[in-house]
Amino acid sequence: MISSDEIEAIIWNGEVIEDYPEDNRGHSCLMLGSVERAIHVVCAPKQEYLAVITAYIPDKASWSSDFKRRVV
Repeated sequence: MISSDEIEAIIWNGEVIEDYPEDNRGHSCLMLGSVERAIHVVCAPKQEYLAVITAYIPDKASWSSDFKRRVV
């Protein structure tokens, strides 16, 4: 489970690690932050609000040790 407090902390204090200007949902980005664990949040800024698309715990096998780069 990821709490809404964790998501809010990442939105306010996290780092944008990927930018998706051509996303079908409109411009969005992947943010990384940690409260007590690494969490990724995909969000899309809109004119009136910020849409949170998804939040997840990144898989260690799919990401670099700092969770900033995808591993092939």
